[in-house]
Amino acid sequence: MFNRLKNKPPNEDERAVNQSTSARLNVFFFVAFVIFSILIFRLAFVQFVEGPELTYMESTRNTKDIPLAPVRGPIYDATGKVALAYSEPVQSLYVLLYEDYRNDDRRQEAEGLARELADIFKRFNPGDEKQPDAEEIIKRLDLDHQKTFGYVPRLVKSDLTTQEIAFFLEKKTEYPGVMVLEENVRRYDPDRVAVQVVGYTREFKRVPTTLKQYKSIIEQSGSQRDPGLVYSQDERVGFDGLELQYQQELRGRSGYQSIDIDSRNLPTGTMELTPPEKGYSLISTINKEVQLAAQKAITDELRKLPKAITGYAVAMEVDTGNVVAMASMPDYDPNDWDYDKIKYVFRNGTTESFPPNDNKPSRAESVVLLGSVIKPLSVLVGLKEGLFTTGSTYPDKGYAVLGKDGRQVKNSHSAYNGNITARRAIEKSSNAFMIDMVGKRLLNKYGATKALAKWDEYMKDFGLGVSTGIDLPKEFLGQLEYKADNNESALTRLAFASFGQQAKYTTMQLAQYTTMLANKGKRMEPHLVKEIRDADGNVVKKFEPKVLNEVQFADAHWNEVHKGMVTKVSSFDGFPYDFARKTGTSEQGTGPNKKENGVFIAFAPRDKPKLAVAVIVPEGGFGSVSASPIARKIFDAYDEVYGLNGIPKGKKDQNKEQD
Repeated sequence: MFNRLKNKPPNEDERAVNQSTSARLNVFFFVAFVIFSILIFRLAFVQFVEGPELTYMESTRNTKDIPLAPVRGPIYDATGKVALAYSEPVQSLYVLLYEDYRNDDRRQEAEGLARELADIFKRFNPGDEKQPDAEEIIKRLDLDHQKTFGYVPRLVKSDLTTQEIAFFLEKKTEYPGVMVLEENVRRYDPDRVAVQVVGYTREFKRVPTTLKQYKSIIEQSGSQRDPGLVYSQDERVGFDGLELQYQQELRGRSGYQSIDIDSRNLPTGTMELTPPEKGYSLISTINKEVQLAAQKAITDELRKLPKAITGYAVAMEVDTGNVVAMASMPDYDPNDWDYDKIKYVFRNGTTESFPPNDNKPSRAESVVLLGSVIKPLSVLVGLKEGLFTTGSTYPDKGYAVLGKDGRQVKNSHSAYNGNITARRAIEKSSNAFMIDMVGKRLLNKYGATKALAKWDEYMKDFGLGVSTGIDLPKEFLGQLEYKADNNESALTRLAFASFGQQAKYTTMQLAQYTTMLANKGKRMEPHLVKEIRDADGNVVKKFEPKVLNEVQFADAHWNEVHKGMVTKVSSFDGFPYDFARKTGTSEQGTGPNKKENGVFIAFAPRDKPKLAVAVIVPEGGFGSVSASPIARKIFDAYDEVYGLNGIPKGKKDQNKEQD
C-alpha cells in the first residue's frame, strides 16, 4: 500500500502549486538577468564612453596645462638648402606668481621684484633704452589678473643675452618663480627673398575669426582636450602667404607645462614640462637666384619710369607648373615690420589691389586690363569658331567702326596695316582686326547673350577669371567687366574685350595663360611648394605636375598664333634663343586720369618651351618699354641656373674654365 501511495500522481492542487513556484522562479531569473545585463552595460558605458571624460576631469581637476608654442618648421627655396623662413631659439624670462598680489602688502613685494629685474637688465645692457623699466615690468606681471589666470607664467623679457641667462640660472634659488625658458622666434632670409609669397606671422590673438584656417580652432578653443593642439594667444601663426596656406603643416604641436593649482588659480607645486614638437618643412619651387634677379629687375625699371610705383612678375615652368619666381615690388623687411607700414605692399601676383586711400597712392594696383596680350587668344577663338581662317585677309585701315553713330576705335598710333592675316594682326597688334573679325563676328554668330557667354567660356578655359589653383590664400579671380551691368551694349563689350580692354586679371593668371599658349592647351596647376618633409627630413608629401583642364585646337591654329608672337622688343637683342612674345599696353580712365599699364608675356624656347613669364607694370606705359626688360632678365637668370635648353649656362661656363 505504501508503494501505491508513493507512486500516486499529484492531484490538481499540487500541480497548481508546482506551476506557481516554477513561474516565480522564471520571473526571478529573468529579473536577475535584466538587472545583471544593465549593470554590465553600465560598467561598459562608464569604461569605454565616459571613461576618457572622467579620467580627463580627474586629471585636470587640480592641474592646468599651460601651452608652449610649437617649433615652426622652415621654408626652403627650391634647392632645399637656403632657408627663406626658419625658427631661431631664444631664451626668455618668465615669472610665475605663487601669491595673490592684489592686496597692498603683497603688491609691494612684486613691485620690489620688478625694480630688481629692471636694475639687472640695465646692468647687463647699459645705454639700451629698449630695456623694460620697473613700471613696464609691473604691467607685464599682470598682478590684477586682467589678461590671464594666476597660474600662467608672465613673459617679462624675450631674447635674453648670454650674461642675463647665466645670471638668472646661477641665482635661481634667490628668485623663486623666475624662469628662463627657451622659445622660438620667426626669422626670414635677410636678402628679402619673395617676402610677399613666403608671408609672415602674427600673434594668434590678432587673427581675424573669418580666416578659414583658424575659424574651427577658435570655435573649439574652449573644448580642445589635446594639449598639443591648443593655441596660446601670443603664439605666432601664419597670417599671409605660404605661412598661412601651410599653417597646419608648419605649426607642429604645442608643448605644455602641467602645474597643480589651488582654489585661487595659483600654483601649489612643481611644473612638469612636455617640450613642443617641430613642424614639417616646406621645399618651395622658388629659386633664390632667379627670384632675386626678378626683384632687382623690377626695382631697376621702376627707377626709370616716371609714374610707375609697383611691378609684378611670375615665372612658371611650362611642363611642371612650378613657379620659380614670383616677384612683387616694392617689398618689405619681414624681420622688422610694422603691419601699418606693410599693408600696402604685401600683395603678391595672385591678389587684388587695395582700394583708393587718402594716405596712399590709389594707382598702386596689382590687377590691370591686359591690353594686347589677349590677342593671341582672340585669334584662337576666331579660328576655332570658324569666323575666319589662317589664310583670310583683313583690310586694316587703322580703325574699326562701332555702332550706327560711326564711333571709331583706333589702332595704337592709328597704325594703318593694309591687308593682314591673323598672324600679322597679332604681330602688328591690330585692334581693328580683333573688333571686326572676332568681336563683331562672334556677336553675329550667336547673338548678344550667347556670344558673351561663349567669350567667357573661352577665357575661363584659359584660366582667366577662375582660380589658377595656386597654393596661396586669398587669390583674386579677376574683374570681368564684359559681364558687368554697366549699360554698355554687347557689341561694345565684345569689341573692347577682343583687344584686352574689358577684364582685369592677376599676374599669376596671366602666367598660367602664357603657359597654355606655350604647351598648346594644357592648363597646368601652379605650385609654390614641391615637397613637404618631416623633422627628420623624410618626404611626407610630394606635389606632382597636374593638368587642370585641356583645350583642343588644331595644330594649324596654334602654329598661326605662335608665328604671330614675334613683336620686336629691343630689350631681347642678343637673346640666344628663339622665343614667342606679346607686348601690351592697357588703358584705364580718360583725360587727366588716363593710365597706361605695361604688360608683357613670353615663353622660351619657341619650339620646346621651358619657361613662361608674365610681367605687369601698372602705369608703366608701353609694355615693350617697361615690362619686357624685366622678363628678359628673368629668362637670363633661369638660363644661368637651370638652362632654357636643359643645360645650365652657369655650369657650362664653369666647364669651359676648367678646360
